[in-house]
Amino acid sequence: MPDANRSDHGAAPVRLPKIIYGTAWKQADTERLVKIAIERGFRGIDTACQPRHYDEAGVGRGVAACLDQQLTRADLYLQTKFTAVSGQDPASIPYDPSAPLPTQVAQSFAVSLRNLKTSYLDCLVLHSPFANARHTLTAWRAMESLVAGGGVRRLGISNCYELDTLAALYDAAHIKPTVLQNRFYADTGYDREIRAFCGRQRIIYQSFWTLTANPQLLAHAAIAGLASKYGRTPAQILFRYLTQTGVVPLTGTRSEAHMRDDLAVFDFALAERERGAVDALL
Repeated sequence: MPDANRSDHGAAPVRLPKIIYGTAWKQADTERLVKIAIERGFRGIDTACQPRHYDEAGVGRGVAACLDQQLTRADLYLQTKFTAVSGQDPASIPYDPSAPLPTQVAQSFAVSLRNLKTSYLDCLVLHSPFANARHTLTAWRAMESLVAGGGVRRLGISNCYELDTLAALYDAAHIKPTVLQNRFYADTGYDREIRAFCGRQRIIYQSFWTLTANPQLLAHAAIAGLASKYGRTPAQILFRYLTQTGVVPLTGTRSEAHMRDDLAVFDFALAERERGAVDALL
């Protein structure tokens, strides 16, 4: 599995696969699907400490079932998220919602380590900015302390669609975000300005909802033509375009065949002019 190796603004380098398996909304099927994904070749797994949408403990069981002498924890990239109270199901918040925000972050982190059966996280992501910028920075400072303590290798943020918000966090952070995970769709202009900022600041842009939100893109004649030329699916063409332009797509497929297709995008490459034709669509 190809990796996107970047330095972490002062932290030790961490390997980050160029495609990641996403585990949202898998419920009781999470363990089985994570195990299949790893067996098929995925080395990056994304989850969240948010029982409302993720079975993080199921991810941990799926990972544990795959570890042996041939595959160790160090071979995997495990990424999870701290989700604020507003994003949690009130009946299943995995930390004390009445505690100060830094304590919530610390408790969520501890739960994630237990769930994932690991002593460290490759990346901890703030699931979304707070409405109050001061609260965002408070949570970020708490996450920074986890890096300083050795339990987290890199930090990121998700669902951040305002460039000013991302830039303000970047400027204020002691440990800079090196991951941004956003929906990739037309309603945000495919985050053109934000992706350009990420490129300048060496932030890895991770896309989710990449296929589901873009049926019109996958059906476009330019994509269909490239799919026909290379004997690939339109989804494979879009994923290959993204990986060649520095985007790390998440795929949440439940299909073993689609898992194989997603990993096979690294078996071919689009020419510069072909990437330009897809550029024109975004």
